[in-house]
Amino acid sequence: MSRQNPNRSKKPWPTKDAMEQVYQKNLWGGEHADFYSGTGSHHPELVEPYVEAVATFLRSFEEPPVVCDLGCGDFNVGKELVKHTKKYVGVDIVPDLIERNREKFEADHLEFRCLDIAEDEWPPGDCVILRQVLQHLSNAEIQRIVCKLYDYKYIILTEHLPEGDFEPNKDIISGQGTRLKKGSGVDLLAPPFNLRVQKKEQWLAVPAVEWGGVLVTTFYRL
Repeated sequence: MSRQNPNRSKKPWPTKDAMEQVYQKNLWGGEHADFYSGTGSHHPELVEPYVEAVATFLRSFEEPPVVCDLGCGDFNVGKELVKHTKKYVGVDIVPDLIERNREKFEADHLEFRCLDIAEDEWPPGDCVILRQVLQHLSNAEIQRIVCKLYDYKYIILTEHLPEGDFEPNKDIISGQGTRLKKGSGVDLLAPPFNLRVQKKEQWLAVPAVEWGGVLVTTFYRL
């Protein structure tokens, strides 16, 4: 059972309310009858190369790893990766979304948890997936997340970034938007986060034609 931060009530992060509104009002598109995590989680040109790259990595292990998918959304992407893991834990901050996922996706080694990843304790595991999650969060929340990454061996991070050079990590208020409008994006190795890693590999850089910029997937070994 996850322990919650006793000071959580004193820090009213807007993330939960913002994400609930995204799904309640279908702000990322989709049918009103179901939850929808946006084109980035459904467009084949964006999803298929990602699934192939991550699945190849997961299959490379002699013993399949335990994966924590932080910000699993509607699970359209995660469902393709479960079979390559020893255990797969999908985490999201929206309670109704997690309940929907529990009803829709079932496997013996699949689990869903409703957590605020900036405030709550994470499930144990080998590999963390953060796919287009940090781009929606304030620097203060990201900093709390970065501190927890060191408990894992591998990080697979996908961020929506501007094309070319940009000033990283301009702060935003957590919500449905990203830093792209500010000409910025998340770089965990740059200040103020300064994530310390042993290895970094860029796996993918796929143009996000609909919005501009590039969806970049980076692998880190800590």
